[in-house]
Amino acid sequence: MAALRKSGAAVKSTGNGDVIMPCTTVLAGKLATNDRSTMIARTDDGHFDEKKLIVVEPDQQPKIYKSVESHVEITLPENPMRYTSCPSVDPKHGIWAATGINAANVGMTATETTTSNPRVLAADPMVELREAKDGEEKRCGGIGEEDIVVLVLPYIRSAREGVLRLGALLEQYGTYESNGIAFNDENEVWWLETIGGHHWIAKKIPEDRVIINPNQFGMDSFDLEDAFGARESHLCSADLREFISENHLDLNQDGKFNPRDIFGSHRDMDHIYNTPRAWFMGRCLAPHTYRWDGENADFTPESDDIPWSYVPERKVAAEDIQYLLSSHYQGTPYDPYAGHAEKGGIYRPIGINRTGVTTICQIRSDVPDAIKGIEWVCFGSTTFSAWLPVYTNVPQMPDYLSNVTLDAETDNLYWVSRFVGALADKCYGSCIQNVWGYQDTVNIRGRQIVLKYDRLMRESGDFTLAAQANDELCAMAKEESAQILNKVLRTASEQMKTVPTRLLLDTNLSTEAKLTGALLYTFEDGGLSAQELADVLGLPPEKVAPVFAELTGNGYLEILEENGAFGLHLKG
Repeated sequence: MAALRKSGAAVKSTGNGDVIMPCTTVLAGKLATNDRSTMIARTDDGHFDEKKLIVVEPDQQPKIYKSVESHVEITLPENPMRYTSCPSVDPKHGIWAATGINAANVGMTATETTTSNPRVLAADPMVELREAKDGEEKRCGGIGEEDIVVLVLPYIRSAREGVLRLGALLEQYGTYESNGIAFNDENEVWWLETIGGHHWIAKKIPEDRVIINPNQFGMDSFDLEDAFGARESHLCSADLREFISENHLDLNQDGKFNPRDIFGSHRDMDHIYNTPRAWFMGRCLAPHTYRWDGENADFTPESDDIPWSYVPERKVAAEDIQYLLSSHYQGTPYDPYAGHAEKGGIYRPIGINRTGVTTICQIRSDVPDAIKGIEWVCFGSTTFSAWLPVYTNVPQMPDYLSNVTLDAETDNLYWVSRFVGALADKCYGSCIQNVWGYQDTVNIRGRQIVLKYDRLMRESGDFTLAAQANDELCAMAKEESAQILNKVLRTASEQMKTVPTRLLLDTNLSTEAKLTGALLYTFEDGGLSAQELADVLGLPPEKVAPVFAELTGNGYLEILEENGAFGLHLKG
């Protein structure tokens, strides 16, 4: 059987540092960007989780929120606002809204899984669900990634308000995991990090800086005097000073307050999983400010003191953030696609197979309030997928983004992106030029449509045209995505060990069957287990069986099952 290289199971961290964690975050202040917009962006890549982009209207927001994971119940405020959301298609584990922008033009992304250390967790343990047993009452867990966007985003009118509302919820209900959460409005970007079960710390990002956060406690400086005084740029739990002192958490020798040292971790796992991503992003943002390579490098991929914030050497645009969040150490010896036998693939890249959705929440300053919010959405592996900008102040999103099914199909951007990524990854060298062309074209045409409608809405005063703009954007994305899928499928087919030409031309077969059949034949020995195929396609194993049956029933494959593995033989 063909052996696929698996990434470790991606699960949420409780802060103990011994699990594999998702997500990478980039934040940009308004003076660091080319158009004075603020941007917050994050890859949501915990596991294969079908995602969609929707609009939640006020009457669709619950009055009492009930968490599936932790069983906590929270009464919500009256008068929620409309907001965008990227929930899981399958609701069995909860909403997991991930990110969005509300009607007040406040953006939010939640959450970035971070790390902590035993001293913090001993002093303020995570709030874990405990079912009733042995005469003890049931104890609900705290809040976490499943819940936070729904609990906060519909009720805030500024980034600062987002920090304060979330901070109050953390103090009241606690959390079962270590997380970082970002908020932005037209003028400010804030970053909040949880500390243990109930404590938190938050900082307003300097306007001229870009922040990077790859699954570890990020903040490397903090002004306690401001946090307990004017509170201009720093906020935290009311008892943070006492918490640090009473539990002897401060490890700093120089009198400086470094939250990363106090609340975070410096484990060997960080040097494989987290710090290399920070190194690559810093290398892109400040290539001449620091020495990144060679014997005398200021920072290496395994340095624990890589800066959290940078004044970028040139202003950043949305495309620059896209580049960072789709990267795989290109231009370095650690690129898994470059054929470096010794070092390629030794570090966890940013663009990975299990990304469900990535967004950039952009709040613009040079347009009317009604159209300030733009959400750049990218489904699947960012290395191979395109980013589509859409207006957020609309009553609903087009079906191409919102009508995503659990079954693989080609009628939505999520699944087309999955197919393109699965095929292009296997023949990277032959496909990547076409993929880059596709990504550039969607960016160019997307920006052209936004510019056109910005002008039309300014001139007419009719901001309902934003919905029409989104329809046009999705029609364009559908057209371009169909073209790249055709190109990648053809390229992958030409590299098969046995090319099933008649399979690709058979009008009796579904598109899903053709794509699956083509993918199967890209593996050297023509064999995959049902689970391996499911992992590649991002499908539950039970969804694979009908496709196998379709290929077999039409006389293309003979399937020999032995111990749960399928041997595939091309017939005819």
